[in-house]
Amino acid sequence: MHNYDPVIYSRLLTGLTLGVHIVYATIGVGVPLMIALAEWIGIKRNDTYYLLMARRWARGYTITVAVGVVTGTAIGLQLSLLWPNFMRVAGQAIALPLFLETFAFFIEAIFLGIYLYTWDRFKNRMLHFLLLLPIVLGASMSAFFITSMNAFMNTPQGFDMVNGKMINIDPLVAMFNPAMPTKVAHVLTTAYVTAAFILAAIAAFALLRGRNHVYHKKALRLTMMAALIFSLASTAIGDLSGKFLHEYQPAKLAAAEWHFETSDKAELIVGGVLTDNHEVKYAFKIPYALSILAGSSPYTVVKGLNEVPREEWPPLRASHYLFDGMVFFGVYITIVALWHVLAHWRRRKKGTTKKPLNRGLLVAILLGAPAAMLAIEFGWIFSEIARQPWILWGYMKVSQGATTALYVDRMLWVFAGLYVLLSVTCIYVLIKMFKNNPIEAEFIARGMKEGDVKR
Repeated sequence: MHNYDPVIYSRLLTGLTLGVHIVYATIGVGVPLMIALAEWIGIKRNDTYYLLMARRWARGYTITVAVGVVTGTAIGLQLSLLWPNFMRVAGQAIALPLFLETFAFFIEAIFLGIYLYTWDRFKNRMLHFLLLLPIVLGASMSAFFITSMNAFMNTPQGFDMVNGKMINIDPLVAMFNPAMPTKVAHVLTTAYVTAAFILAAIAAFALLRGRNHVYHKKALRLTMMAALIFSLASTAIGDLSGKFLHEYQPAKLAAAEWHFETSDKAELIVGGVLTDNHEVKYAFKIPYALSILAGSSPYTVVKGLNEVPREEWPPLRASHYLFDGMVFFGVYITIVALWHVLAHWRRRKKGTTKKPLNRGLLVAILLGAPAAMLAIEFGWIFSEIARQPWILWGYMKVSQGATTALYVDRMLWVFAGLYVLLSVTCIYVLIKMFKNNPIEAEFIARGMKEGDVKR
């Protein structure tokens, strides 16, 4: 136990849990919207392909929801067990969004069960579609409430701090803090685009394997159009996030861009190496771009890290590379989505939509799923790492909020094993579920041929 540090192990265990949970949470927030789009189009166009798309996606979605419940529960437990001092101080302020998130999840889970059970039990399919709306709303509201809690940690308000204790707490003011709008909007749009890419990658994989079924082509068109729309939206919100950081968390923005001296006409630093003397080498520098990101003008003065006490600096290298990675993968998926939309437009104009898609494009879409998920992982890690050393910005440091208990290191191994088991089981069940019931077999079972569109 000589080198045992409960703060380090608490951070590692919390980070691991969040890193695993965010995969299932992203799917849980994004896929319901894609199911809704597919069923809506299927109803409006009287197109069985889209209706089956919604049904198959809903089956897979239920498996990921089940795993997400476990990882989400683990986060709730670890907040109390690993960060008791933080919860003692901030617990009352964040209790409202925590409670409302549970309520939103209950709505989602209840209506998901009803939605699946009543698939063929309504003559009017619009009545069945309406059952999806609480699922989509519940999933998105869960993300809203949890993200507002994280936003509070970045811009705490709605209380007075007296002798290390919060008093005069206004939960609504705390929840609707300055970081909430951009954080919530960014979380939702990136979840939607990532879910779209995951579903698109499944279709791309089938097409790459020679299963040139119209179902997969339609799935690709729907998901790639949605991915393009939401990736462009997340880019615009990312710009607003830069302006938020400039106003409320300038140290985080400066750490992301290795910006040390307060100045206007600040450069955006891409890549590079930071020396021990804080010199930036081998980087690609975009003139004026950081000032424009911070304030929409090359003359915006951007605060440098040299104005921040050294003990409050975030980890510089990790912050910068995580930020760069998030942006790189975000740009990649936007380009791929645009590539597919333009390619489809050209194919339709030439009347060649029945020909196989470009394999390079299909491979790019297949790689887009892990790229989109990595963008989310890098983004949330950046958000947490670049807030260091604060767990509650300006009020409590991470070292003050953590437990002093023993054996957190052993808990780390136990939970790591649990997450591996859950993830492997989830992947195995999903593969078996769809491998044993491919879309071609489902069409045959319904007495349909490719090209049929039936009521």
